[in-house]
Amino acid sequence: MDVDTRVLRYFVAVAEQLSFTHAAETLFVSQSALSRQIQRLETDLRTPLFERTSREVRLTAAGESLLTVARGLIDSWEVAQQALREIAAAESQILRIGFEATGAGALGTHARTAFTKRHPAATIEPKRLDWGGEAAALRAGVVDVAFLWMPTDTTGLSVEIVATEQRIVGLATSHPLAQRRTIGIMDLRDQPLMWTRKAPKEWVDWWAVNPRPDGSEPLWGPENDNVEEMLEHVAAGTAVCISPQSMGSYYARPDLVWRPITDIPPLRIAVAWPATATNPLVAALVDVVRGLRPVHSDR
Repeated sequence: MDVDTRVLRYFVAVAEQLSFTHAAETLFVSQSALSRQIQRLETDLRTPLFERTSREVRLTAAGESLLTVARGLIDSWEVAQQALREIAAAESQILRIGFEATGAGALGTHARTAFTKRHPAATIEPKRLDWGGEAAALRAGVVDVAFLWMPTDTTGLSVEIVATEQRIVGLATSHPLAQRRTIGIMDLRDQPLMWTRKAPKEWVDWWAVNPRPDGSEPLWGPENDNVEEMLEHVAAGTAVCISPQSMGSYYARPDLVWRPITDIPPLRIAVAWPATATNPLVAALVDVVRGLRPVHSDR
């Protein structure tokens, strides 16, 4: 029988979490759709993979056996896809640059311009990624090089810090704090804060400054999947957001104001690429970025 790797991912998610509900949330699919896929897999394999009761989900012996194999197959397929994507991009003189929101700000734009002048035969493909998704995209071979917002998991990557940006807070123009010139993080203790389920929890907590200096947790506001959704909520006055300084100019709106947060560490921006990268254009772009980065960026 032939099995779609997507179905194997579904199986692994349920097996690791031992919950159809939680696995469905992680996979962004409905629980009913997930259940149907698992039932179809069990039918094709002619053996149950899970024991389901009203209280718990457990792996059967067959499920335990398949879990090890499924993980290996998924990992092997990801490695194969990454290698093929890198080869195809290199042969086509294409450089795929990953970023989220404002990326590296002005540095990223200047780097692309300078790179194009040095390598006119190459084609740059900018790839906008989900919140906190740059490192995963690099490991999956979706992009060749990326501007990372630190901190993030950099396993398997080569990373160099190339810029820093002060963090700022976005507010509706009608918000009481909009009259302030600067903001302290504890000024936001009672303000609903935008957050996302797309990014790892560690990434979300760093942006939210969780815990706060007094040990408290932020007041969590609405979720969002991208910048546009986030700013719609902020402009409506339902929440505030913490962002890099470049967002204040890149996403200027008449119904928003941006104020610096003076007492939290800045964002560190890195250029990153797979440690095993073979596309020569990657090294060429990194060299350009090194020449443009501010002298103080790696302090």
